[in-house]
Amino acid sequence: MKILVMGAGAVGAYFGARLAAAGEDVTLCARGKYLEAFRTCGIALKSIRGDLRLDPVRATNEPREFAPYDLILFCVKAYDTPEAARAIERCLAKGGAILTLQNGVENEQQLAEFFGREAVMGGNARVGVEMVTPGELMHLSSGYIDFGELDGRETERARRIAAAFARAGILGELTPKIRTLRWDKLVWNAAFNSVATLTRRRVGNIVDDPESRRLVITLMREIITVARAEGADISFERIDSYLAHSDKNLRAIKTSTQQDLEHGKRLEYEALSGAVVRAARRNGVSVPAMETIYALMRLLDGARER
Repeated sequence: MKILVMGAGAVGAYFGARLAAAGEDVTLCARGKYLEAFRTCGIALKSIRGDLRLDPVRATNEPREFAPYDLILFCVKAYDTPEAARAIERCLAKGGAILTLQNGVENEQQLAEFFGREAVMGGNARVGVEMVTPGELMHLSSGYIDFGELDGRETERARRIAAAFARAGILGELTPKIRTLRWDKLVWNAAFNSVATLTRRRVGNIVDDPESRRLVITLMREIITVARAEGADISFERIDSYLAHSDKNLRAIKTSTQQDLEHGKRLEYEALSGAVVRAARRNGVSVPAMETIYALMRLLDGARER
């Protein structure tokens, strides 16, 4: 498949590297020092699933340069969605798909407003990876993509994408319930990303501290309540498995928002705690803990700007 990774940060570069190594025709879209590193040095991946070196890799800051694409992995930060969407206009091949792997549950609707609902697919990137230096990745956990059509159908293009992901070893699940799985990921993300960023702690530190663990559980219960109001099929018993998985497999993870804070970047809190608060207000659900987290993240991002 001819694939564009739109936004080749840590997550996009990881999946792009796996797909390119499996023989897919991959282009990475990046800017600045990241673009320069991809072009000059390629990608060096140190991974729990085996190290990988790609040199060279095709990279550009102009998506139209190598268009059209059968698949666009849309990996930019949620706040960059409008700008990035304009950049990929007229880049999709007939019958192709734009697959969002972004944080949050609001990106599909934004992309559908640009390209039409039939062009968009929803996906979860389940991977713990850091960009240590431009072009140098450290892969610490998981490494899969769950995805599906927004209407739940299993289409021919979805099967083609699943086959490409399977060849690259990154297929999680092709699912008719991607909306539920998107909320399922947000339960973990909006809780742990926020607490880790506010405290500058890794996942293991959070689950080991009794009060922090209690806070995460409270946040998860609020998020699940909102998710259920939005139609997602998630049980409160799921919280035990989130915590067990975090304790066993994610202890060393530094969340993406925490990484952004350390690098002086804009924080993606609107797609996480903000999305939960907005959905809660739509549905008349009380989420006092998440309202507090949202306010604190806004203040933290404002302090970064100053």
